[in-house]
Amino acid sequence: MSQILATWQPRVLSLLRFMAGLLLLQHGTQKMLGLPAFAAPRVIEFGSLIWFSGVIELVCGVLLVLGLFTRQAAFLASGFTAVAYFMAHAGRNFFPILNGGELAALYSFVFLYLVFAGGGPLSLDAKRAAA
Repeated sequence: MSQILATWQPRVLSLLRFMAGLLLLQHGTQKMLGLPAFAAPRVIEFGSLIWFSGVIELVCGVLLVLGLFTRQAAFLASGFTAVAYFMAHAGRNFFPILNGGELAALYSFVFLYLVFAGGGPLSLDAKRAAA
């Protein structure tokens, strides 16, 4: 069993990167493009904090989905989600389950892992390295 799991580990790393990027990307598309639609239309002021967060989510999300500049995008996304946790959640309560910040905390550590693990074999980074 361990041999089978070890064989699949690199592919599952690529799957983790892809899914984490896709989930981050949907936060950016919701903020910046209104997709999926908000309950009520929102106008985001250019240069505001929420605008910058949307740009980071869009750009890092796309890069992570593609596996392009994975380590750099994951580094930025990890820091961004850690800051989001402390700015939006940590002040409410010490425990993430009580302050609503468990997703931001989990994102931060998943992206931190990707900084060290890279994008895996199913990524544009792997194709660039092979060329």
